[in-house]
Amino acid sequence: MQRFKNILAVIELKQSPDRVLARAVSLAKNNQAKLSVVCVVPEITAGIGMPEGGPISAQLQAAAIADARQQLEQAIGSIGSQTAVQTAVLVGTPFLEIIREVLRNAHDLLIKAPEDPDWIERLFGSDDMHLLRKCPCPVWLVKDASAASYRRILAAVDVDADHPASELPVRHQLNIQILEMAASLALSDFAELHVVHAWQAIGENAMRGPYLAQPDVDVDEYVEQTRDIHESGLNGLLDELTSRWDVEAGKYLSPQKHVIKGLPRREIPALARTLEADLLVMGTVGRTGVPGLFIGNTAETILEQIECSVLAVKPEGFRTPVSVDA
Repeated sequence: MQRFKNILAVIELKQSPDRVLARAVSLAKNNQAKLSVVCVVPEITAGIGMPEGGPISAQLQAAAIADARQQLEQAIGSIGSQTAVQTAVLVGTPFLEIIREVLRNAHDLLIKAPEDPDWIERLFGSDDMHLLRKCPCPVWLVKDASAASYRRILAAVDVDADHPASELPVRHQLNIQILEMAASLALSDFAELHVVHAWQAIGENAMRGPYLAQPDVDVDEYVEQTRDIHESGLNGLLDELTSRWDVEAGKYLSPQKHVIKGLPRREIPALARTLEADLLVMGTVGRTGVPGLFIGNTAETILEQIECSVLAVKPEGFRTPVSVDA
């Protein structure tokens, strides 16, 4: 099972941090992981008539940091955690400083609340979207309205073999990462584990149209064969994963499969709503072997429609365009 060993929790001082901190502390305890909690304050630049780096700017910056540190310590104290927690106040552009903190300390999970309660409407162009695109470790956006313990976790995988051959090993490994994380979280929360793969029969509409006009029986057979291929691919992926589980874990998890015909960007959000999923675990890089300047149209469209918490996973070898040095 996937285990997190070095967790970074980011809290927004203008929001209640309770849900994020409770989830982060629980994860750290269950995984015997290190936990760091940070917040970010903006860099204070000189005002009109004030020199850059002058004493007034420095005093204002120091005051902002001291106030943030006090709020951070109060937030940690409010959860009454027995877990040792490292804290820090970062200064600068939030997404840049968070990613630099991940790089400096080799964190393997970033967990935070969305910037805004209405995050679906304001996700794009936000710090959260920058993190989803560029953070080298998995990013978990915890909605404040989510349950303390999850009831249903939905893992979205892509077992389509029609991608370029050079991408298939990386995509397969990403599927394994997604399922291992989803399974570990389902075990820790005693939640149902659902796995979805959306597929299409390429050319079906053209075959049924007036130009090709193939017999319905032939088209139906083609569609059914295509479905069988995709279902077989999902079964093989789950067999590979479950072979690594111990007997008790396998008995409890018993993943529920959803092999759905249709576009992933439509079917995955629709299934998440139907299931009333608490968490969607999904991959967020549409193309592999390219530095992470984007996450792919399908992933972005899915994120735009999701109403639950999201754990976004990138493939092994992903390289962030952000460097530790400014």
